[in-house]
Amino acid sequence: MIDRIERLTPVSGQKSVSGSQSGDAFASALRQELERTQQQTVAFSKHAMARAEERGIEVTPHLIERLSDSVARAEAKGATNILALDRSLAFIINVPNGRVITTMSQDEMKDNIFTNIDGAVIL
Repeated sequence: MIDRIERLTPVSGQKSVSGSQSGDAFASALRQELERTQQQTVAFSKHAMARAEERGIEVTPHLIERLSDSVARAEAKGATNILALDRSLAFIINVPNGRVITTMSQDEMKDNIFTNIDGAVIL
């Protein structure tokens, strides 16, 4: 029968850590990482913010929440550059950085071709 190890043996000059202490440290680190990722929101590049202002696109907390949700869904599928699209707006977003690269209104979408994207999310 194998007995459970309760204490780790120190390796030359290191402190010993009991199983419950290391479990607490891991749980704390995991909790901090989860909080950090949950607070992560989409940021607009200077270019995207300038385009939004030029085009009369209001960047509201609700819009940021919708874009953040689309980034999370795209990240889960492994996408790196996405087109986030609704009926009147389009956003090109770099998923790993959570950064909106550019934005377009409905009128500007009519004649555009979207390149260098590997996914699309309908808002």
